[in-house]
Amino acid sequence: MQPDNYLLNTKHYNTEMNYLILGMLLFVNAYTLPESKGKSDFTGKKPDKIRLIIDSDANNELDDQHALAYAFFSRDVFDLEGITINNTRNGGTLKGHYDEAVRVAKLCNAYNDIKIYKGASGNYSDIQNHVNEDNFDGKEAVDFIIKSAKSDDTRQLVLLPIGKLTNIALALKKAPEIASKIRIVWLGSNYPDAGEYNLDDDTTSVNPVIQSQAPFEMAVVRNGKPSGTAAVSVTPSDINARLKGKGIKVAEPVEGRHGSSFTNFGDYSADLFAHADLHGNPPSRALYDMAAVAIVKNPDWAVKRTINAPTLSGNKWIDNTRSTRKIGIWENFKKENILADFYKTVEKSK
Repeated sequence: MQPDNYLLNTKHYNTEMNYLILGMLLFVNAYTLPESKGKSDFTGKKPDKIRLIIDSDANNELDDQHALAYAFFSRDVFDLEGITINNTRNGGTLKGHYDEAVRVAKLCNAYNDIKIYKGASGNYSDIQNHVNEDNFDGKEAVDFIIKSAKSDDTRQLVLLPIGKLTNIALALKKAPEIASKIRIVWLGSNYPDAGEYNLDDDTTSVNPVIQSQAPFEMAVVRNGKPSGTAAVSVTPSDINARLKGKGIKVAEPVEGRHGSSFTNFGDYSADLFAHADLHGNPPSRALYDMAAVAIVKNPDWAVKRTINAPTLSGNKWIDNTRSTRKIGIWENFKKENILADFYKTVEKSK
């Protein structure tokens, strides 16, 4: 039988151990649980956010601007690592597209923390054999894409080209090993029909991307049909009612593409629509590119199906049922859900 003071000491020892174990558990929890959704954990990473690079011909129509603004204002969902620019036949030179991206970034108060990189002016077929040279067409954007894909961040990098595929194809040509690190979601093509602006502007870049090992998806356009991003259309009165005066108010006015100065994106959006050619009944314009951002943000806002990878011949698709390569097709976009979130996202930005 142990003496009485042994029992007292044992109880005291057990109590101290319980407090020690509790303290250790609290210490571990403090450093392993994220503070809240969207906040960094102790590693500095944000595992609940989507790593994103948008590749844009920003000055082409007016949908690129809305896509960029939507992404800038959705940084609770996206880790937007940068914007890369390419040149297509509308919107002036590469500088014109770059300048428009800068305008939108400034109006969304993103210019100081989201860098914009100049990409290719020419076509893939003309540039592909020069990618290892010190100074090739598109080098700045291509090298940025490769560097981002090769970063230590273990999260998949989403590349969202909303113009031609040239910069993406060149990055895969120069560094094919990045294919396992990326996912490509392209706003482009009328698949299974021929043509479409982004596809036609560099047909030589399409097959190299489709035939790469990178996961590849197409958010189809299909003008005149209800199943593509063309169906996500808005009227000037919609924009005036929902966006005019909305968005972050910036201190320094930004001169717009058509002149005048603006201090928020909503007013600039209304001005873009005021100068746009309208189509359909009621007269409207499609926000194709913005819809592509939306389905990366929330895949429930369209239907994705998997097909055997086709081949592009000229600007026409040739299906290959024996292909072992699979790609995704996004179609049947939920217009009302997409527009509701877009408007809400711009309206709540501060």
